[in-house]
Amino acid sequence: MYIRILIILIIPVLFITAQAARQDTVTISSKNLPENPSALVFLPDSYDRGTSTYPVVYLLHGWSGSFRDWSDHVDLRKYVDLYQLIIVCPDGGYAGWYLDSPLRNESQYATYIAVEVVAFIDNTYRTISGPEGRALCGLSMGGYGAVSLLGSFPDRFCVAASISGVMNLSAARDEKFGLNQLIGQYQSNQHLWETYSCISLIKNLQNHKKGLILDCGVADKLSISGNRTLHQILIDLKIDHDYYERPGGHSWSYWVNALPYHLLYINNYFSEN
Repeated sequence: MYIRILIILIIPVLFITAQAARQDTVTISSKNLPENPSALVFLPDSYDRGTSTYPVVYLLHGWSGSFRDWSDHVDLRKYVDLYQLIIVCPDGGYAGWYLDSPLRNESQYATYIAVEVVAFIDNTYRTISGPEGRALCGLSMGGYGAVSLLGSFPDRFCVAASISGVMNLSAARDEKFGLNQLIGQYQSNQHLWETYSCISLIKNLQNHKKGLILDCGVADKLSISGNRTLHQILIDLKIDHDYYERPGGHSWSYWVNALPYHLLYINNYFSEN
């Protein structure tokens, strides 16, 4: 009797393990960066049991972070299983800002994410390999990256979700953020700071039907002003979007709380378009 009970208890555990989401760690080579950064890829439980293709969410980290930031704070496996999609966490550098620097040839993170990372993922995994199957989501610097990449590469992505994104780069003029090394000192290069800000890049979406969600805490001194400005610009340009302000600041507690809503928005957009 003891042996039979033990078998009954073990079999469900083995079954659950076999159906769990998968996490891969990959290295994605680049012609636009001095190193070949790593990335995490989360595949749904069904991936290894069929031939279906899946939409992809590119989940971007913030300033001073790395490709492991999101997974260190959130169990992303439950979301790929819930929505049956792939989540990719690429590396945007300590202060790469997901832009192509006109001053530093070795810091071309916009092209790296939008072209090289996307190509690698499409060639390695069963993805919906078109803009209709690609979304961007990120926090802070990564929120900027999500919106700026959608504005810069509307032919590559269909939806962007920003959590506490720095929509106006002038808010990050402090030397520690590293933008002066990428686009020059603010005082003498204000035109570049404006050109690379989301409040300028968003105008590229006027003739495109895209999904867009902005979310920022009312106590977020770094990002709230830029988000409000961008929200008004989107209204003036008649660009559809969702906009939220909620209690909270620029912190992981806010970002972890916000992520489920953004992934729901993205999943609904994939389903409806």
